[in-house]
Amino acid sequence: MRVLTVHNNYREPGGEEQIFTSESALLESKGNEVVRYTLDNESISTDNPLLLGKNTLWNSKVYRELRSLIRQNRPQIAHFHNTFPLISPSAYYAAKDEGVAVVQTLHNYRLLCPNALFFREGRVCEDCLGRVIPLPGIVHGCYRGNRRDSAMVALTTSFHTMLGTWTNAVDKFIVISQFAMNKFIQGGLPAEKLALKSNFLHPVPPPGEGTGGYAVYVGRLSIEKGLGVLLEAWRQLEHKIPLKILGDGPMAGLVTEAVKEMPEIEWLGRRPSHEVYEIVGNASFLVFPSEWYETFGQVAIEAFAKGTPVVASNIGAVPELVSVERSGLLFRPSDPTDLAAKIDWLLAHPLKLAQMRLTARSEFESKYTADNNYQRLIEIYQSAMAV
Repeated sequence: MRVLTVHNNYREPGGEEQIFTSESALLESKGNEVVRYTLDNESISTDNPLLLGKNTLWNSKVYRELRSLIRQNRPQIAHFHNTFPLISPSAYYAAKDEGVAVVQTLHNYRLLCPNALFFREGRVCEDCLGRVIPLPGIVHGCYRGNRRDSAMVALTTSFHTMLGTWTNAVDKFIVISQFAMNKFIQGGLPAEKLALKSNFLHPVPPPGEGTGGYAVYVGRLSIEKGLGVLLEAWRQLEHKIPLKILGDGPMAGLVTEAVKEMPEIEWLGRRPSHEVYEIVGNASFLVFPSEWYETFGQVAIEAFAKGTPVVASNIGAVPELVSVERSGLLFRPSDPTDLAAKIDWLLAHPLKLAQMRLTARSEFESKYTADNNYQRLIEIYQSAMAV
C-alpha cells in the first residue's frame, strides 16, 4: 500500500510528532511505501497575521502542492495527524479531489475547543463543547491568551463545521481512547466516522531494572500537566523519595524554586529519548499528574514498556491505561494530598510494587506493541477506502 502521511510540526516537538514519525516508520517496516508531507511552525511569520489567519482557514498553496504530490505518487490513503495552523483543512479536499481516501488522527480536542485541551484558568472547561461557534473560547481568549488568535481558531473550526468538512471530506477519524471518542461524539462528530486505535511504541525498549530508588516525572512543565499538584504532593509525603523531573515549559521557574526548597527533587531538563528511557526504567515508579482530559497518555505506556508502574490522576483517558494495583495507582485529579497518600502506600508495599513492574510490562506487550497496532491501522485504512 502507498500512504501519504501529513503533519504540521509544532514549535516544541511532542507526542504528536513522535506518533507521526513512528507510525510512518511502522508502515514502511511492513513493506508499505510512505510519502511524507510536513510543514513546520518555525516558518510562521508574525508580520502578517491576516495571511496566517487566511491560510489557517484555507491554504491554497498547500492544496495545490498536495494535489501535485498525489498525482506524482498515487497513494491509496492520505493520513493526516495535524493540519493546524499552516496546512489547513484544504488538504483534505486536495486528497478527495484526487480520489484518495482521507484518515485523520485526533490527537487533541482542537475541533471542539479553541485551545484543544478543554482546560481554562487551571480547571477543566467544557463551555465550547457542542457549539458550532465556540464563543466562550473567543471571549476568554483561550488560544494563546488573546481574543484575536482565539477568533482565528474558532473561525476555522466553525467554517469547516458549517461547510461539512468533518463529515464529507474525512472518511475516518482515528481516536486514541474511548474517553476521547465519547467527547467527539458529544461534540457532534458522527459515531460511524470514528475508529478507536490506541498509540504504541516502535521500536520497543528493553525492560528496566527499577533499582534507582527514585520517582520520575516526564513531560511538559505546564499547569494542565499537574506540576503544581506534583510539587505540593512531594511536600506532603511521609516517606520521602527522590524525584527526577524531565522536561521543560512555562512552569520551569516553579520547578527551580521547588528544587531549592526540597533537595530530594532534581530537575534534569530535556534529555534525548534514550536517556529518558534509561531514567524511567530505573525509577521505582512514574508520576503522571495531569489535570486536563488526556486523550491518551503516551508517557504511561512508555513507562509500562520499561516495566515501571505509573501513579496517575483519574481523569480523561488515563484510567483506560492504568490498572489499579496491577500496573499502577490512580489518585483524585488536582488533589496533592491524595497523590501523596497513594505514593506513601506504594512505598510501604515494596512487594506489591515489584509485582506491578511485571504486570506493567505484560500489559504493554499485550496492548501497545507495533504488530497489534499495525493490524488495526490497516483495518481502518481499508474501511476508509470502502466509504
